[in-house]
Amino acid sequence: MRRTAPISLPPPLLRIQQTIISCESCTRLRTYCKGIGETRRRAYQDQVYWARPVPGFGDPRARVLILGLAPGAHGANRTGRPFTGDGSGHFMYPILHETGFANQPHATSREDGLRLRTAWIASVVRCAPPGDKPTPQEIRNCGSHLAAEIGQLKSLRVVVCLGKIAFDGYIAHLFSQRVIERKSAFRFAHGAHYLLPNGKHLLCSYHPSLRNTNTGRLDSAMFTRVFVKARELSGLDH
Repeated sequence: MRRTAPISLPPPLLRIQQTIISCESCTRLRTYCKGIGETRRRAYQDQVYWARPVPGFGDPRARVLILGLAPGAHGANRTGRPFTGDGSGHFMYPILHETGFANQPHATSREDGLRLRTAWIASVVRCAPPGDKPTPQEIRNCGSHLAAEIGQLKSLRVVVCLGKIAFDGYIAHLFSQRVIERKSAFRFAHGAHYLLPNGKHLLCSYHPSLRNTNTGRLDSAMFTRVFVKARELSGLDH
């Protein structure tokens, strides 16, 4: 199979990625991620886990930012790329491919040839948290990483928040940047859409976790509609 060359990132984004990868701000999270990388799940015993903070990835010309909660313990914490190698990614990437944001429908490793088109994927927390529950302080510690990445995405028009924790993290970012005056004016709901004072759009979706997709709380049609809307709002279909 022919491999697609990775998109080269501008130096500022490369520096931000290195800063994220080397971050040691949250002792609890770093201890947890390293421990998972040492013990490993039985299915992955022969693999070397990434076990570092996971930077965002994608197209530096992104018009759409897809914002998740945190790396999966045996997904991105293993592979080093958001939503890669776990159930959430297996659900999400076929839809990103179908809606034109990805060049292929599968994501298994950093070397699988996946490229994003006019999209960037990141998370509000860059290390896998125990029980998928980061503390408020851990989310705040990662806020500078999110702000740095967003600051370099000069073409950004739409942010899609996957789940309430990602939504709350992005709202906190907007408040800290003085884009919004009150956090309480924004409430998370699947399919919610806000036009922000800076002219950008905020879309909300349930997180594509197995607990949501296996129970039918989130299905492919619901998720697809969010990204069709993101294309429309970002001007990609004009």
